[in-house]
Amino acid sequence: MTASPSRPVLATSVGALGVATSGLFVALSATSPGTASFFRCVLALPLLTPLALAERTSGGRISPVQTAWAATAGALFAADALLWTQAIYEVGVGLSAVLVNTQVVMVPLLAVVIDRETLSRRFLVILPVIIAGTLLTGGVFETGATGSSPVAGTVHAVLAALCYSGFLFLLRRGGPDRPLVQSYSIIMASAAVFSAVVGSMWGGFDAAPGWGPLGWLALTAVCGQVLGWLLVAVGSPRLRVEVGSALLLLTPVGALLLGAVALGEVPSALQILGCALVLGSAYLVAASSRREPGPDSG
Repeated sequence: MTASPSRPVLATSVGALGVATSGLFVALSATSPGTASFFRCVLALPLLTPLALAERTSGGRISPVQTAWAATAGALFAADALLWTQAIYEVGVGLSAVLVNTQVVMVPLLAVVIDRETLSRRFLVILPVIIAGTLLTGGVFETGATGSSPVAGTVHAVLAALCYSGFLFLLRRGGPDRPLVQSYSIIMASAAVFSAVVGSMWGGFDAAPGWGPLGWLALTAVCGQVLGWLLVAVGSPRLRVEVGSALLLLTPVGALLLGAVALGEVPSALQILGCALVLGSAYLVAASSRREPGPDSG
């Protein structure tokens, strides 16, 4: 982590690939959305706590207002994680990661509705393209598409992207000067609580899923929730925006490859075309405006 500011490309690349493993590890855990979301958050806290304490000692403590924003954002992060986990089981590891990238168009739309910001001409041109790509990726226009329930998985993945967009929007309300690791630790704690509560009402929650599932979810917490996110958060702001946007696409592309190799999830030709449209549109939107990086749902 101390070397990552001087090597932002390496840090961002490794971080994006670390996040890409999350979907595979969650799928291999074969646990309910509530169980997976709870443990991927709560198992990250022992690793985040010493970093948060060090940040507090060197940079000051998080304010009560920032704490409130982080706790509220954690609820949305939990909703994102729950919906995205459900989408993994319905549409697959790789395609769900691609579909969640539709959040790059939802954040600007939220800014229009809440802050009355205006949309660029490029964004308006790209919007129908990413909608078409989403429908193709979800297998809406074909039978025999990858996934046990591709249409339902698409709906859940897009709803996850909406929740993640709200999460990013709330992070902005917390202020750009908020202590990074302290804020993220509060987000993880809040998300763990909400995941357990909501998960017990939707799909079930298992407080003792067994050592095998816990091992996969521990890998999710380490590779995606902690190491991956921290490296992306440290490295990407030091890159040109188009370079950072391109490197962050390693997450959905990596998830697609992992799903195909490890789980045999090979998308159809139309789904591959949809992935290309979604990822290309995501890159163009992200490269046209500087966005604050956040911990990806994947």
